[in-house]
Amino acid sequence: MLTSITDGFLCCLMGKTTNAVGPLDSLEASNGYSFMEVKPGRILRIRHSTPNHPTPPEPEESPAEGPERGTVHCKRKITVYRNGQLVIENLGDSVPSEILHCHNASGEPNSTVELELSELAAQSPAPGPAGTPGCGSRAAVPTPAGKRRKRKPKKVINIDCKKQITSCKGTHRDVVLFFIHGVGGSLDIWKEQLDFFTKLGYEVVAPDLAGHGCSSAPQIAAAYTFYALAEDMRAVFKRYAKKRNILIGHSYGVSFCTFLAHEYPDLVHKVIMINGGGPTALEPSFCSIFNMPTCVLHCLSPCLAWSFLKAGFARQGAKEKQLLKEGNAFNVSSFVLRAMMSGQYWPEGDEVYHAELAVPVLLVHGMHDKFVPVEEDQRMAEILLIAFLKVIDEGSHMVMMECPETVNTLLHEFVLWEPETSAGDGQGEKK
Repeated sequence: MLTSITDGFLCCLMGKTTNAVGPLDSLEASNGYSFMEVKPGRILRIRHSTPNHPTPPEPEESPAEGPERGTVHCKRKITVYRNGQLVIENLGDSVPSEILHCHNASGEPNSTVELELSELAAQSPAPGPAGTPGCGSRAAVPTPAGKRRKRKPKKVINIDCKKQITSCKGTHRDVVLFFIHGVGGSLDIWKEQLDFFTKLGYEVVAPDLAGHGCSSAPQIAAAYTFYALAEDMRAVFKRYAKKRNILIGHSYGVSFCTFLAHEYPDLVHKVIMINGGGPTALEPSFCSIFNMPTCVLHCLSPCLAWSFLKAGFARQGAKEKQLLKEGNAFNVSSFVLRAMMSGQYWPEGDEVYHAELAVPVLLVHGMHDKFVPVEEDQRMAEILLIAFLKVIDEGSHMVMMECPETVNTLLHEFVLWEPETSAGDGQGEKK
């Protein structure tokens, strides 16, 4: 056990992945890193920073002082027909699309969205490259009014709730920011964001997924399925969550943020999705390079970092090469890469699943992303109830590493944002 702890600390200091990690209790380290045993022998490295709040702390605003402040009436009807048609009707408050100068695909909130799932399923391309959850482009296909016939719905889902969306400041003790990376990365890809928000006084939590960074790497494929990783994130969330929690995910990590927001609607306050793709169910990519035989994949491993540099960054200069090295992108074994890609099976995470979310979402997209087309995030903005899309022209798939100042500013504005609407009888009321 002492050897395991020593190896863990060396991993954090040297940036190297340990070959084996033995069981140990949750251990907090003075440098901000900790090790959490989510299951026997399954240990995740976590960066957990709890800044010292000023004394006396800034008085927190109690909901009782302003019961209507930031309250939005979320009312939505989702109808799924037997022929595959999905109709979404927004009946509650509308949130201004001008927030953060972000817009959804149409430039304004959608009152009704229609989607022919059966037709688009045949038109959508195969899933994209590594770390891209759901890359089939899906656009709205309206049905001509003259051809509509009343059909019996297969399923009707009604959402009727009131959400109080408030500004979250670093001086608020009930706010925690969770950062979840995607395939091949580690918590180190969030370095600029973690340092930025920690200096502002926020409590931040960022785990290494199993097999990544300094977390343990079980040599069994079942350890890397979506459900196994999602349960890891559930354990981390339950360990550190407070009253208002903000989830930030990148690429595959966005799926785990969506899962947690769906599982804990009263605890997840806001969600930020960075280059996460469309609202489609996850399926393994059988044509992916990662599904080659292990012996072949092992031979190709030295080329993976170079390939990711070409596709993950808008530019490929010395700065980007250094960022790739520091961010531990694809610093994982070929076995873990293959198991991660073949384990991306999550049929529940479809359009209806995303449409049920009532939490506000900020979508950030790097314009030069070769893994996730912008149409995917546009479709996500159309499906989600409260969503804002921001496209960063200078960024690519690793936009938070390429354009840290822009991303940090954008994320902070969204963290501080609260809607100007107040509770009413289904109608938003401007202050």
